[in-house]
Amino acid sequence: MRLSYHADTDSLYIHLVERPGIEAREVASGVVFDFDSEGKPVGIDIDHAQNILDLATLEAESLPLKVLKAS
Repeated sequence: MRLSYHADTDSLYIHLVERPGIEAREVASGVVFDFDSEGKPVGIDIDHAQNILDLATLEAESLPLKVLKAS
């Protein structure tokens, strides 16, 4: 998962997976979900993000992250 913030448009895109979206559905004003060819969500686009979200904080809890080994 990857987050991309675009200050010029105040939009946040949450890349859930790295697959192309072929369909977009607005689920709330300014919030659009992108879906792949199988109907699975691939991303979330949030317009006017600073009015909707607290962008000053990002927390993660209990994610199954892989441990990177030093070479």
